[in-house]
Amino acid sequence: MANHDLILGQSHNLGLRQNQQLALGHDHSLDLVQDHDLDLRQAHEHHLGLEHEHELDLGHPHDDEMGLGQSQNDEGEAVHNYGHGNDLGIDQKPEHGDHELALTVQNHELALSENNELVVSENQELDDNLQLTMDQDQEMSLEHAQGLTIEESQLIVHSPVIQARTLSIAPNYELAVGQEFPDVFSCRRALRDTAIALHFEMQTIKSDKTRFTAKCASEGCPWRIHAAKLPGVPTFTIRTIHESHTCGGISHLGHQQASVQWVANSVERQLKENPNYKPKEILEEIHRVHGITLSYKQAWRGKERIMAAMRGSFEEGYRLLPQYCDQVKRTNPGSISSVYGNPMDNCFQRLFISFQASIYGFLNACRPLLGLDRTFLKSKYLGTLFLATGFDGDGALFPLAFGVVDEENEENWMWFLSELHSLLEINTENMPRLTILSDRQKGIIDGVEANFPTAFHGFCMRHLSESFRKEFNNTMLVNLLWEAAHALTVIEFEAKILEIEEISQDAAYWIRRIPPRLWATAYFEGTRFGHLTANIVESMNTWILEASGLPIIQMMECIRRQLMTWFNERRETSMQWTSILVPSAERRVAEALERARTYQVLRANEAEFEVISHEGTNIVDIRNRCCLCRGWQLYGLPCAHAVAALLSCRQNVHRFTESCFTVATYRKTYSQTIHPIPDKSLWTELSEGDPNSNKAIEVVINPPKSLRPPGRPRKKRVRAEDRGRVKRVVHCSRCNQTGHFRTTCAAPI
Repeated sequence: MANHDLILGQSHNLGLRQNQQLALGHDHSLDLVQDHDLDLRQAHEHHLGLEHEHELDLGHPHDDEMGLGQSQNDEGEAVHNYGHGNDLGIDQKPEHGDHELALTVQNHELALSENNELVVSENQELDDNLQLTMDQDQEMSLEHAQGLTIEESQLIVHSPVIQARTLSIAPNYELAVGQEFPDVFSCRRALRDTAIALHFEMQTIKSDKTRFTAKCASEGCPWRIHAAKLPGVPTFTIRTIHESHTCGGISHLGHQQASVQWVANSVERQLKENPNYKPKEILEEIHRVHGITLSYKQAWRGKERIMAAMRGSFEEGYRLLPQYCDQVKRTNPGSISSVYGNPMDNCFQRLFISFQASIYGFLNACRPLLGLDRTFLKSKYLGTLFLATGFDGDGALFPLAFGVVDEENEENWMWFLSELHSLLEINTENMPRLTILSDRQKGIIDGVEANFPTAFHGFCMRHLSESFRKEFNNTMLVNLLWEAAHALTVIEFEAKILEIEEISQDAAYWIRRIPPRLWATAYFEGTRFGHLTANIVESMNTWILEASGLPIIQMMECIRRQLMTWFNERRETSMQWTSILVPSAERRVAEALERARTYQVLRANEAEFEVISHEGTNIVDIRNRCCLCRGWQLYGLPCAHAVAALLSCRQNVHRFTESCFTVATYRKTYSQTIHPIPDKSLWTELSEGDPNSNKAIEVVINPPKSLRPPGRPRKKRVRAEDRGRVKRVVHCSRCNQTGHFRTTCAAPI
């Protein structure tokens, strides 16, 4: 059996020529094209096993022969089938070098497996670009016994790569005359998918309700297909397929038929499983599977199309807002949920939502401290999300209320704070004296003064420090500003301001313009418990910014689900705590205990103590819970001096902490549940018989008139303290002109 050659041609075409049959007998030959030899030696034996039902009765030309049947591939070309209806396919393109070739008969199929061994496998497809050419120059003889032994076979393959494409054809890409489709859209979709799978581009000649005609887009290629509608039914059928492709497919990595809708259909399943599937990942997946390179915009638009179908349109979100508000109140009794439209045209203006669980937790267990912030919506329609957030005993954010408005202005801030005041007034007999932190823009200042006249309203230090950094861009100065803000006494505060003045008098002047009672701990009159920043949007940055790009109901549902999860997780976590105080408070008290051991305590009476340390002398009054260092009053936890005094008179330190720091109060904070809201498809059914729900259905809310402008949005944030200020004039040391720096000077030397 020596001198038998098995050759793979240069173009990697492993296809069967038309109208040929391979009969395996004593003197029949299997030849494969051009210059690669299959040497048959005695080192390794590869047996071609013959199954009982398909034995090769050599010498008989009927069913026992291995015949090559003929069928058509997706482009209308004739393809020979090997054996009993089985196909000849290649799983993976061969690499340069030597590859072992093993011949086995299992279900009468011949294929190249991933490890480049030639085996007979099941259900392999014949790629239209891969052809097996049969000649009669060499011979492959089959022994008359029970099998064929091919010894030490090696296949040498040269593989010039023109372009990196994935070669795979699924059975549903086969086109044949008489093939039927439910309608013209299914017909077009099938032809488009076939063109993409087989790597040729298609040009539509005629397309209407009764017929569809297309040809290959390559010039000179005779391939053409015509489909028409059957009479009396919407079914389309392929009438004619002319010729085969002579173009060899496209030579670039794009594709005309790879439309946005095709992209959407291709990634629909992945997006349903993972809505956070990114356009970049879509591009990589399509290139890996189909060998097509698309633009980022195509991937983004394809994703948006599927997401719109999954979550509903932006317009539908506004239209369903009245019903959504009704569902919030129905599923979470005691919650406040209201939407307002412009009385002239019913365009959306305002939405306010606060869940009963949040209201209860804030009024009964949280510190009387509120942070106000906002973030701009990234959705199709412009708008702003207002947030009012408290802080739990462990220092975590505790969202209380949300508002969505068509635009941020003084009037809308006044409305939001009015709603917030009504919420607190309805649910408590004694309105707490609040401490409020914000960026103190004019709308918020006026709203707080009108609705919370007794509240202490201070700057959020994040906004203040960012404005300071923007003005002076000096890390050392920014750090000194924060140290001044944290200083507990006036003496410490003034010392930090003097340090800033030594570095930059302009910076010190900038700071002194802002009254320290609005931001410095040493002067601030309210109780912040160490919280100098509201820091709401930054703390919720991982999900709030993502939610801000969704339709309005989806955005509010994303917020509700996050709150529901937080309440449950924090409730369950607190059940594992065995201490008296929450973990953060326990750590602060433990640190104070450690420092207090070295202090000397002198007692004046049953409540007053003098505590001497290396830092100096401090006076502690345990009846009024105050210390001269002001740490006890400002943070709500005994400072090291207070702890030393309490230990000296055998008092329990934990009894002298604010109640909001206890585990029992923390559990009360999250004792209520935020309940799920059913899918919108069930709202009408669940609201039957409720007169309020019927009214909600009748209310129509249209989208706001302001659409998202084209182009990349501005990220510059105008600070409240910067409004109306004269900008500092900069001077160029190179050309002695104003308006630019030396580094950006473009004047000729």
